[in-house]
Order: sequence, then structure tokens, then C-alpha cells
Amino acid sequence: MSHGYRRHVGLFSATMLIAGSMIGSGVFIVAADMVRTGRSGGFLLAAWGLTAVLTLFAALSYGELAGMFPKAGGQYTYLRETYGPAAGFLYGWTFFVVIECGTIAAVAVGFGKYLGSFFPSITDAAWIGPHLDVPLLKVTEAISVGPYHLGLTPSRLSGIAVVLLLSAVNLYGVKLGTRIQDLFTVTKIGGLAALILLGLLLRPPATPSPAPFVPLDGAAALPFLTALLVVQTGSMFSADAWNAITFIAGEVKDPEHTIPRSLFIGTTLVCGLYVLANAAYLKVLGPAGIANAPQDRVGSAALQSLLGSGGGLIMAGSILISMFGCLNGLVLSGARVYQRMAEDGLFYPQAATLNAHGVPGFGLWIQALWTCLLTLTGTYGQLLDFVMLPTILFYVFTVGGVFLLRWRRPDFPRPVRVWGYPFVPGLYLFGALAIIGALFIHRPSYSWPGLLLVALGWPVYLVVKPRIAT
Repeated sequence: MSHGYRRHVGLFSATMLIAGSMIGSGVFIVAADMVRTGRSGGFLLAAWGLTAVLTLFAALSYGELAGMFPKAGGQYTYLRETYGPAAGFLYGWTFFVVIECGTIAAVAVGFGKYLGSFFPSITDAAWIGPHLDVPLLKVTEAISVGPYHLGLTPSRLSGIAVVLLLSAVNLYGVKLGTRIQDLFTVTKIGGLAALILLGLLLRPPATPSPAPFVPLDGAAALPFLTALLVVQTGSMFSADAWNAITFIAGEVKDPEHTIPRSLFIGTTLVCGLYVLANAAYLKVLGPAGIANAPQDRVGSAALQSLLGSGGGLIMAGSILISMFGCLNGLVLSGARVYQRMAEDGLFYPQAATLNAHGVPGFGLWIQALWTCLLTLTGTYGQLLDFVMLPTILFYVFTVGGVFLLRWRRPDFPRPVRVWGYPFVPGLYLFGALAIIGALFIHRPSYSWPGLLLVALGWPVYLVVKPRIAT
């Protein structure tokens, strides 16, 4: 039961869990596609600035909810308390099927690919055993899924091994898991800060052409504002998982105050680093160099430009450390949602129990199993695409809950109130809804499949509904 959780996590570890879960591989990769879409360095910084503002506004809004409901399960708990068990289940279903496990799988796939920089035999080009090729499926003229190449490769096997390793390690208690998280997060923040300082302070061997804020040749495919909204799938994915600390609220010391503070500090720190990192990319590579970075590895291209051939390997090592810490944070936090759902009768009953070390062992293993199956698809891009719309959609409902709860339960204790109410949560809702609208219009392949995954949870809910705890 949830009373078995042990409160070992203080402010520093809570902040490191947020920062470590946010910083994965995205900040080193997604800038290439963002520049190709927006066609200028100014667009790139504006897009990351929008991500930073929206992420901070969402985190501030969650701070109020975290103080009201300092329980394990985080966002699931907030949605259940605000809208009822059906909304909580649909979030938990989507969280398990695609949001959390899909994100872990995407990062694990990326981990395997970067490991190949040091061990050439770890590749995604050779199959281990049988495999299945699924061709591109055109659902409509505008919506397509695939192609998929299903099976096991050395690269995917290494990603699976890391997921299983971290799941096993986190069976031994949140204290061990957060110590690992602290170590890797401090290391990766140091590595990202070093990249920023080198990029901003050193003179690149060749001046970028065109200059950082001169637009690329050719017209942009989308108007500036529309493009700004559409590219948020990349930048917001890179800044996602900032809410990870809310899932382990049952293990946080003084959660009513620690979680809101860590949300503010962690998101501000990481988003600030992201904006500075992209400024460094622009100074070193310019928009053309970013857009044409080999395999979109912008971070590696920037460091290689500054330090020579060894810079690429240094960057690959930094990204591996970053991904490892990100995976640990995601693995650690996700299983607490399934445990909370199981207590409410909305997940496998075995997931409700904690092991001898006070952690949801069953939840960790079922999360690992589904993640490993998703890893066999080998897709980073499509997993990212399917993840982002449901993620933003549930953020909208959760932040909207701040308004609903102020109206329905005005006397409910609120140890922390969102700063700038109603403007901060209101502006987040406006921005997030604009992104959703832009995705439905201009990126239907990103939006409708993700929405379908949410809808598929409804018949499942009707099956499990009789088990709901009263």
C-alpha cells in the first residue's frame, strides 16, 4: 500500500530528478529539424524561448496541484481528483501505452545508436534472429504510419539491456535510485554547461556562413507563427518529463513545499541551459551548419568543429551519460503511477503492492516488459511523434484543473498557489491549445494516431470499471 513508501527524497534530489529526466538526447539533435522548418537562427531561439516559457508556466501550475495532492501518482492523481476516475484512467492508460514507455523506448533506441560510436559492432543495420518489415501504411491522404522494421539488432539489444539494468537497480529502493540520478544529473549538467561555454567563448575555426541570424536561402514551408507551434513537438519533447517528481510524491520529504520548489528550480535550470546551448550551436555552426548536421547530431557537429575529430567522440560520450541518467529518472518515476492506479482498481492488482524496499516492483517489471517490446520497433522519430500530442493534451486538462478546483473547492488547503494566477495557467492553456490546433492542421500524422491511442483506452476502462475502489 502507499503507506509503505519511504520519504527519502529532499529538495536537491527532487530537483536532480526533474533535470535528469528532462535532459536526454533531444537538445543535441532536434535543432536541425527546427532550423529546416523555420529557416533562421532567430526562429530557432524563438522556438526554444516559447518552449521555456510554456514549460515554466506549466510547472508553476503543477506546483499548486502538488501542494493540494501530495500523493504518489502525480498527474494521474490530479486528473482523477479533478475530473473523476475515467479521466484518470485514460491518462494512466496513455501514460503506460505510449507516453512513459514510449519515451523510455525512444531514449533507449537513441542510447543504442550512440553506443555504436564507440563499438562499431553495436549497429542497427544487422539483425539478430528473425525480423519483420511493415511497409508504409496510408490511412488517408494526409495520415500515414510506418514503415516499421521490427526485430532485434545489436543496437536495440543494448538499449533493452540498459532498461532491464535500471529496472533491476530501482527495485532496491528510491534512495539508491535517486543517488544514481544525482550523480548522472550533476555530470550531464556539467557536460552541457561545458559545451555551452566552449561554444560561446571559443572562436570557431571558420565563421559560419550565413551568419547566425541571416535566414537560409529559400522560403519557409510554413508561416513563422505556424512553424513556431509545429516545431514544439521536438523542443517540448526535449524539455518533457519535468513532472516526473510528482509521480513519486509519496517518497518526497515535505512534498507540499518541496515539489513546487523543485518544479520551479529544475525547469528554469534546464530550459535556461537549452536556450544557451542553441545559442552556442548558432555561434559555432550557423543555421546552415545546424540544418545540415550529419544525422542531425548538432551537438556532435558543434564540438567537432571546435575540438576536431575527438570532439565528436567526447560529445557522444556526454550524450550517453545524459541518456543513461534520463532513462533512470523515467524508469524510477513511472512505476509509481501504475501502483497508484492499481490501488484505485484501475491496473493489475499486483501492481498495488510494494516490495521489501518500499518500491512498486511489479510496476517496474511490467513497465520494462512493454518498453522492451516498443524498443523492437527501432523508431525514435515516430515514437516521439505519437507521444507529444497526448502529452500536451493531458497537460492542458491538468492545468485546466487549477481553474476548476479553484471554483469547485475554494476552501481546499493550498500550501502553494500558482504565481500570476489566472494569467500564468491561462497563457499556458492558450499556447498549448494553439500547438494542438497547429498539429491537427499541419501535422495530422503526428496528431490523429496519438489521439486514437487515447480513445482506445475507453473500452478498456469499461472493462476495469467494476474494480474501481470507492
